[in-house]
Amino acid sequence: MTARFSGRTALVTGAGSGIGRRLALAFAREGANVVAAGRGAAPLDETVALARQAGGSAIAVTADVSRSEDVRALVRESVERFGGLDVAVNNAGVFRGGGPVAELSEDDWRTLLDINVTGVLLSMQAEIDAMRTQEGGGAIVNISSNLGAHLRVPGVAGYLASKAAVSALTRAAALDHIQDGVRINAVSPGATATAMSLRPGESEAERAVRMKDESPLGRVSTTDEVAAAVLYLASADAASVVGTDLVIDGGASA
Repeated sequence: MTARFSGRTALVTGAGSGIGRRLALAFAREGANVVAAGRGAAPLDETVALARQAGGSAIAVTADVSRSEDVRALVRESVERFGGLDVAVNNAGVFRGGGPVAELSEDDWRTLLDINVTGVLLSMQAEIDAMRTQEGGGAIVNISSNLGAHLRVPGVAGYLASKAAVSALTRAAALDHIQDGVRINAVSPGATATAMSLRPGESEAERAVRMKDESPLGRVSTTDEVAAAVLYLASADAASVVGTDLVIDGGASA
C-alpha cells in the first residue's frame, strides 16, 4: 500500500457500485479524502463504510450529474468539507437501447446523452472551476469505453455515440485547461467484472467461457486493473500525461 493521495480529496461519481465503488476504495486505501457521489443514498452509504474500513476518510453526496445545480452543489460540498478538490473521476454512466439505429428510442437516446455526455461536461465544468482557483490545480479522469472511439459493434449505436463523445470531449478539455493547472485524461475500459458486461440472463461463469473466445486476453478485466489505471493518471506519476485515452480491454480494440 502506498499513500500517493494522502491528504488529498478525490471525488468519484457513480460510486455506488461496480468500477465507481472500486475507485472510491482504491483512493481511500491510498490516503485520500473520498467523496462518493451518485443518485442512490443506500449504495453510497455502503461505499463510504467500506472506504472508511480501508483507512480513508469518506462522505456520500447524492447527485444527478445531468443536473447542473446538483453537480455544482456536489463540488461545493467537497471543497467545503475537505478544503479543496484535487482529483475528480467522472464515472457515472448508463447503458440503454440495445438494437439497430432505426429502432433506438428517443427516450433512450436522450438518457444516454444526458448522463454519459452532458453529465461529464457539467461535472468537468464545476470541477475545473474549483481546481483552477487553488494552488496545485488538479487532475480529472473521465471514464469512457473501448466501445465508441476505439471499437464499434452492431446494435449499440447510442452507447457508442455517447462514449465516443466522452473521448473527444476529454481531449478537447485537456487542451483547453492544462494552462489552468488542470490535467484531464480518460480511461476506456472494455468488458470488466461488473454487472454491465453480463448479457441478459448470463452468469459470471458463462461470461468467462464467452470471453475466452471474444477477448485476446481471454478474460474480462478486473475492477482493480481499471482502478490502477485511473489512479496512475490522477497521480503525480502522470504529471506530463495530458489528453490521453487509456484503453483497458485485453486487446479487444487492438
